[in-house]
Amino acid sequence: MSAPLHLTVLLGGPSAEREVSLRSGAAVAKALRSLGHTVDEVDPLPGALKLGTGTEAVLLALHGTYGEDGTVQAELEQLGVPYTGCGVAASLFAFDKVVTKRRCLAAGVPTARFAVFNSVMPWPEGWQPPVVLKPTRQGSSVGLQFVDRVEEFPAALAESLRFGGEVVMEERIVGRETTVGILDGKALPIVEVRPREGAYDYTNKYTAGRTEYLCPAPFDEATTARIQAAALGAFQAVGGRDYGRVDVMVQADGSPVVLEVNTLPGMTETSLLPKAAAAAGLGFPQLCQRMIELALARSTRT
Repeated sequence: MSAPLHLTVLLGGPSAEREVSLRSGAAVAKALRSLGHTVDEVDPLPGALKLGTGTEAVLLALHGTYGEDGTVQAELEQLGVPYTGCGVAASLFAFDKVVTKRRCLAAGVPTARFAVFNSVMPWPEGWQPPVVLKPTRQGSSVGLQFVDRVEEFPAALAESLRFGGEVVMEERIVGRETTVGILDGKALPIVEVRPREGAYDYTNKYTAGRTEYLCPAPFDEATTARIQAAALGAFQAVGGRDYGRVDVMVQADGSPVVLEVNTLPGMTETSLLPKAAAAAGLGFPQLCQRMIELALARSTRT
């Protein structure tokens, strides 16, 4: 390992996913300290970001608005401090589910059929249930709604709209739910997500024991390659760098359909990106160290 550094972990923040971020940040700080680094933990105030004196690099453990939408990245750019993960533009693109889908389509990456709404309205013509509703600019399944019957649509749309001014409706893809971690331009082993009951919503995602995770996911070699290629294609389509995670549905015939790109995935020791890294032989502290190294190497090049 390189010489010990003075690092800052940004955690918490103002988003609806604050508690998840606090857990991610605490885990990352502990891991980095175990490697001998000096680590400050900072719960940032948007527009008034202050780092500890002597900070050499920042690891972002923020989620949701402010953390993933390019805002804090722009503030760090102004401060001239190296930070982990995607840059301003890629963060902004990936945080907006509609922009992500349009960039995927332009790049030939398969994604689900979609429509966009900014107010409550009746069931749209030309669609059949089931569909999924998601706030355009949220993460961690915040505001996620599953609609199985036409009459459920107005109430579900109203609920999803509570979390932002715009909602994307997707055709609900039936198949196996997976996520693919990306690290330094390569796809990590696939994680298959199997909720023990119901869909992979906020409750099943963050309640211990509610979901089973298989990594490496049990797909044949050809299907694995297709899933990883789709994930990499989506990450590249938004201009991603360093690391991220791409959620992909896999249909019965093995064809992948990209759902969304996450530029700051969860970073507790049981989160999905660390699970995938562990399956590739990279322990949690080493994963955190690699993130810092990528940020510093980019800073050196520029």
